[in-house]
Amino acid sequence: MSAQQDLQDLLRLLTVGRKIPMMTAMAHVKALQAVNLRSIKDVAESPLPTVESAISDGKAAKMLQSACKAAVKRGDAGGSNSKRAAPSSSSLPPAKRAKGEPNEFMSGPGEMSPQELEASLELPLCIDEERIANTVLHTNRAPLVLAFAVETLRYSMPEQPLSSRLSLGQAVVSANSRSKAVSLGLDKGPSAEAEGWGEGQPRVRVLGREVAVLKRGGYEWRGEETVSEDKPNTQTQTQSTSTTATLGAVPPKNPWAASQPVTLKSSTFIARAIHITDASQRRNLIPSLLDANPTLKTATHNAWAYRVTLPGGRIHEESFDDGETGCGDLMLRVMRDASAVDTLVVLTRWFGGIMLGPDRWRIMRNCVNNALSERLRRGGHEVTLGGEAVWGLDLEAARAKGTTVGGYGSGTKQHQSTGVIGMQTHRPEAARAYLLKSFTTAPMEGEEKMPKKKMTVKAIEAEKAENLGLLLGALRIVLESWADYLTPAELDKRAWSWYIAVRPEVDSGPSGWGAKGALKLSELLKLKRSV
Repeated sequence: MSAQQDLQDLLRLLTVGRKIPMMTAMAHVKALQAVNLRSIKDVAESPLPTVESAISDGKAAKMLQSACKAAVKRGDAGGSNSKRAAPSSSSLPPAKRAKGEPNEFMSGPGEMSPQELEASLELPLCIDEERIANTVLHTNRAPLVLAFAVETLRYSMPEQPLSSRLSLGQAVVSANSRSKAVSLGLDKGPSAEAEGWGEGQPRVRVLGREVAVLKRGGYEWRGEETVSEDKPNTQTQTQSTSTTATLGAVPPKNPWAASQPVTLKSSTFIARAIHITDASQRRNLIPSLLDANPTLKTATHNAWAYRVTLPGGRIHEESFDDGETGCGDLMLRVMRDASAVDTLVVLTRWFGGIMLGPDRWRIMRNCVNNALSERLRRGGHEVTLGGEAVWGLDLEAARAKGTTVGGYGSGTKQHQSTGVIGMQTHRPEAARAYLLKSFTTAPMEGEEKMPKKKMTVKAIEAEKAENLGLLLGALRIVLESWADYLTPAELDKRAWSWYIAVRPEVDSGPSGWGAKGALKLSELLKLKRSV
């Protein structure tokens, strides 16, 4: 029996039988090999303490050995006369779920509100550039891809809450790990995506890779912003010293459809949309809107965008930022996503003196969507608007479980609030846990040969969390410096090249799979846009 086949069998048991992600499975295999456990049979026959020395989680080690023993008993563990079939998930001990952890179909505890769920997933952050510049981490590449994806999505898809960003980031890591395993000959079977799993599902691009997603219908997340529950008034009001009191003031029988006012950190936004048939109408409509609503003239920005149909069906579009960098382009993108034509949108902002970062993109998108929805509602039309929160689909897990994704498999379950929930998604809490445990401090020069200072488990976890905060802080600084100068698509593409530039150096080929190396955060800071 070849060593390569032993590796394939062990990987198959972990990924198919135990439903462990490929990147985690490879890390387990590498750790097992380090203690001379190279096959399912080796693990089954080894003393439990030996397995535990490789798999630090005692429960996970015990369950893995039980699975290996079951595979040996069934004859699935290799050998000249044995069948090489993937271990049946029904014959393996079920993975235990921690108290409060979501079930197999959900990616977040159903008892939590969106605000509670997002707060529970909060990640550490430190933007002290001096500390960042002096930090060298020790990690492998997969968690770094995840960190890049989660932080980049704050800017490339700011409408996505943290739970969605973690799920999408994990989808990218999983797809990259699968592609790498195939290229190294560690996994020769076709991917679930190649077999058609996920076909027909919407897709988004993250770090240059398209991933299949599931829309989270009805998931409303607003961060710290406050939204007026009352629709703006439709009657002209007397000018007031209070901005929020007159935000929605419009003439009687007003043709403008307004969004709900949104306030965050003293900045207030509101969008208005109106039907037009010719681009020249803009010249009169915007001044008349400002005259009818004098408070709008006190706003910091009154950006606008329009799309009109020309003879022959061609669409002409134009936008103006009015000092709100990137706002006009954003409005046009939202209008394109909504297939909104013959429409003029004005987005107003009163700046509150505090920079909002990527939150402003999310708020502007939501306001424009809200105004378009209101205009279409008045006209008796329906439209599917973009910007919904999504989950990243776990196609490999879906195939292993046999649940339906995009019309394939069986066992689809329906749920009135989320649609199809039989689809397997990447769980945000698992992605968060992976980030928190993946970044240790690299030893300084000369420390490699010195005895390691013993640390408590709590101290080790605290150090790793602190390191993650420094890494995310470095990414935040770099991405923030470019956010107003690159489109979301350009930023996403650039972020992947940045990852390539700073990722740890490891051996090429199978020996480098899962290997760790040094990550100098000072190199990451060098990617910041120079003023």
